[in-house]
Amino acid sequence: MATDGDLPLIIDGVRRPAGELPKELSAALRGGEFHQALRLAIAHRGLSLARLRAHLSLRGVQIGQSTLSYWQRGLRQPEVPKALPAVRALEAVLQLPANSLVVLIGPRVGRPRGHQMAASFHDLRSGDMGSIVDELLAELGAYPATNRHNADLELLSVHDTITFDAEHRQVSVRTRLVTRARRHGPDRYVTVYNGDPGCRIADVELITDEGCRVGRMRRNPEHDTMATELLFDRKLAEGDIHVFCFEVRDDSGSASPGYYRMLRDQCASYLLQLRFAPDALPARCTRQIRARDDALPVEAEELPCDAQGVTSAYFREAGPGLAGVAVEWNDA
Repeated sequence: MATDGDLPLIIDGVRRPAGELPKELSAALRGGEFHQALRLAIAHRGLSLARLRAHLSLRGVQIGQSTLSYWQRGLRQPEVPKALPAVRALEAVLQLPANSLVVLIGPRVGRPRGHQMAASFHDLRSGDMGSIVDELLAELGAYPATNRHNADLELLSVHDTITFDAEHRQVSVRTRLVTRARRHGPDRYVTVYNGDPGCRIADVELITDEGCRVGRMRRNPEHDTMATELLFDRKLAEGDIHVFCFEVRDDSGSASPGYYRMLRDQCASYLLQLRFAPDALPARCTRQIRARDDALPVEAEELPCDAQGVTSAYFREAGPGLAGVAVEWNDA
């Protein structure tokens, strides 16, 4: 007697043989992420996680339903070599080609020598903001637990230029990044923008320059936060250097208290420049490094502002943590 793991499939009213895979699933198996391929395969077979777990149990593989859920959502990766029997059993139950799922976890488990796991937003943000940012990233497939996208890019140099108007508002954040691929395959970067109080996040624009184009974008209006996927024109090979630029435009917030870049990983060289309106210079600018957004600065240095209304802060081997400049304004 055949189980529902052996029957032909009916998808969109069309009866298909079990061996025929949809194009999206085939593409994910060729070069996608493990969780993406697993999720598509489960959907293609029409199995609930409970039924999938039962099929695995019949093959002698005991695995929790919550673990399967974490795997298909990208919140966890199977551990190699411990989880290899379970992954191979998944291939059999889901009627996938041998080793098609196994090869998707192999290269992603090992990390280059000397590189530690990137800090999570929960490590760096106070209150609920860490969870809010993680939710936005998860919608873009950039799950912190799988170290996707950004963690595959080593930050060699970051240059932020922040422009303020006469009302002391940030109106532009222009960023230039020089990165190096830690492994073969990264083809995008995900950036997060948090507006100042009063920001209308729905009106915020992100404009790309060299090296990238805008992909998917997710916004959280309640917390003035936006996550954007920046797509490269190719997959990078291990060791490739990639330079890209983008600009966030937003003049909707109130007077800015300054600018901080949240660094989840170490950045070899970070230059932050603040450009002020000539007739609206700040009273004081202070270069700061913080371990968390709610922690006291571990470094603080007052900065000069030149005749053109520009102040510059340089950070070497910064992160994980926050690096930025606090701004105090003259009373109106």
